[in-house]
Amino acid sequence: MDFAYRMAEEKIKQAEKNGEFKDLPGKGKPLDFSEINAVPEDLRMSYTILKNANMIPEEMQLKKDMVDLEELIALCEHEEDKKPYRKQLGEKQIRFQTLMEKRKLGSSGAYRQYRGQIDRKMGL
Repeated sequence: MDFAYRMAEEKIKQAEKNGEFKDLPGKGKPLDFSEINAVPEDLRMSYTILKNANMIPEEMQLKKDMVDLEELIALCEHEEDKKPYRKQLGEKQIRFQTLMEKRKLGSSGAYRQYRGQIDRKMGL
């Protein structure tokens, strides 16, 4: 065993002895693997790191922004109020499509589902 491993083990044992693990959130509950199982195996480690850092991939943030903009548009009563939101939505959609094509994810199930939703909303 190398020095770093032994140091880590020693710190864990000391923390356990000090009772630092007694009231952790989720204690006694089963782990939820449903979210990670949806991520391709080769991306799971990077996904977990980003998630633990409260960061999400750009395409996920864009999808979230698009949903928010669609909800804002639906709430607007006057056509004039919808224009700036529609412009922002169009820009986000183009950026999302560009990212999906660049990352060769254009044929993924999530992308096809999103495109289907857009096409239905546009009456295509």
